[in-house]
Amino acid sequence: MRRKISVAIIIIVCFLLQSTLFKALSFASISPNLLVVVTAAFGFMRGKKEGMFIGFFSGMLMDIFFGSILGFYALEYMYIGYFNGFFRKQFFPDDIKLPLILIGVSDILYNLGVYVLRFFFRGKFQIGYFMLHIVIPELVYTLLVTIVLYFIILKINQHLERMEKRSAKKFV
Repeated sequence: MRRKISVAIIIIVCFLLQSTLFKALSFASISPNLLVVVTAAFGFMRGKKEGMFIGFFSGMLMDIFFGSILGFYALEYMYIGYFNGFFRKQFFPDDIKLPLILIGVSDILYNLGVYVLRFFFRGKFQIGYFMLHIVIPELVYTLLVTIVLYFIILKINQHLERMEKRSAKKFV
């Protein structure tokens, strides 16, 4: 129960930061995607199932407040969490290279999914413009914020795991 409340608070705080503070700190109307960072991080830290659930709730927040189609962002974030869960066995907490690579790839795939499903099918074929002016700047900004946010999420996750182990020892 403690983990669920903590994760819900992380998702809500990151959503609020993404939609308020980082919108105000945007460069050329580009802001980092904190929910991709949270979803991907919990995916490779905790596995496919938890990554998928966190992705669903992160996406539902985006759908409710900013989406035009209910479930579009929820589906995208679910896929991000699920596919990052495949890397749980390769994840080492001290090494930041894998998280940066996975979060970078997740951000690119997220934006390509948005492009294909929201622009390409409506006849807007300027993928070069979209990549150069939206995807790459958002990727750089997201990766810069990831360096700080990842360690915060990692410390919270490690603290929760220690608490879960202590409470499991009480029952044994």
